[in-house]
Amino acid sequence: MKLILSRSAPALILTLLASFAPIIAQESSQFVAIPQGTIALTHATVIDGTGSPSMTDQTILIEGDRITAVGASGSIRIPATANIIDASGKTVIPGLVGLHNHSYYTGGNGRAAQLSFSGSRLYLASGVTTIRTTGAQQPYAELNLQREIEAGRVIGPTMFATGPYLTGEQGPQTMTRLEGPEQARRVVRYWAEEGVSWFKAYTWISRAELGAAIEEAHAHGVKVTAHLCSVGYREAVALGIDNLEHGLFANSEYDPNKQPDECPAGFRSDYANLDVNGPEVQATFKDMIDNDVAMTSTLVVYEISVAGRPPIEERIYDVLAPEIAEEVREIAVARRAGQGAIDPDVFAKAMEYERAFVDAGGLLAAGVDPTGYGAAPPGYGDQRNYELLLEAGFSPEKVVQIMSLNGAKVLGIDDEVGSIEAGKIADLVMIDADLETVRNLHATEIVFRHGIGWDSELLIESIRGLVGVR
Repeated sequence: MKLILSRSAPALILTLLASFAPIIAQESSQFVAIPQGTIALTHATVIDGTGSPSMTDQTILIEGDRITAVGASGSIRIPATANIIDASGKTVIPGLVGLHNHSYYTGGNGRAAQLSFSGSRLYLASGVTTIRTTGAQQPYAELNLQREIEAGRVIGPTMFATGPYLTGEQGPQTMTRLEGPEQARRVVRYWAEEGVSWFKAYTWISRAELGAAIEEAHAHGVKVTAHLCSVGYREAVALGIDNLEHGLFANSEYDPNKQPDECPAGFRSDYANLDVNGPEVQATFKDMIDNDVAMTSTLVVYEISVAGRPPIEERIYDVLAPEIAEEVREIAVARRAGQGAIDPDVFAKAMEYERAFVDAGGLLAAGVDPTGYGAAPPGYGDQRNYELLLEAGFSPEKVVQIMSLNGAKVLGIDDEVGSIEAGKIADLVMIDADLETVRNLHATEIVFRHGIGWDSELLIESIRGLVGVR
């Protein structure tokens, strides 16, 4: 089945989300902690994804793949046949929507691997129930993985597959190196017809190529996001782009030496002094907000190269293949010591930039981007983003909203997922802790996708030592 998104009404996606059958391959059933049926999660603390304050002693009633009631425990009528789960002391949040979550991984000394097995499981185990891949190295692998998950033959999140990267002639060999607008149109047309729902433009694309790609994509009912440099954010907004990735890290328009269609080397060198409340930055935000262009935060993939930050968590190395873990650890130590690292002041400014964007009324979502040298793997990197967004100054309720409902809004599926509300699909994360106290997602216990509760720990055990190779 093709995923065709219109810019205004993604009706087919909503139909697809609503039509998942509760079919699970026999070999996958061992990872199911709570089978689909009538389920009552009682006495839980709920952070519902709307940005509202957390609510204590709540009951969530799930029937099939839908949430049918949410309210104070004792006020919800629980059917006699319900599977009652006492969630006292636990926190329930919406399933996370990863908006920059590749199906491949890069790590160590230039390694790259398509993670159709370990990556999809680790996303789900970490509480990520929906992903947009935001750039594909193997588009057919993504489309096939998406269909296998839909059919219940593979464990993983709901996927929005992306076409191949669109970049200029300087781009990596794994990307489409465009030679002009007509090639951009041809590539977009082909992959839109094959079923991708988004495209991602990359660093060296020109304005003419980006404009052609956006126009062709919209003509086929799909959307475009970008990791930019040669094109500034305001230029991309004027061309009709739908989303922009990486916040301040990919916006070269504040470099005084910026030339049209060129990516200036070291353009972030003076960004630590950028006034996020000044007229230049606020003009960027106004253009984005007026044209409904969201920003995707990917703080974790930059943090791994920031000098002086806390050491990489040992649980990251535990899931990596041993040889890769060794290489990643060596690079991590060097980066933390300042060798080729990102300026900590620029990293702090990037956090401030994202907070200012939200304060101005912008829509901020988040994703892991499991690339770089490999210290931000699928799922675990999303969980680290939660902590980094707290550090950036957002409240726990706002961070949950950024990582769930806001991502659903960007994908056009917020009527179905992204918050804990009656009538929505039962994509939920049950955390064995008071989330506002522990301030991290490490205690993720059960992840519900379409009303099926998956055992997080068992899923992680099934891929331990495989991330980066399979």
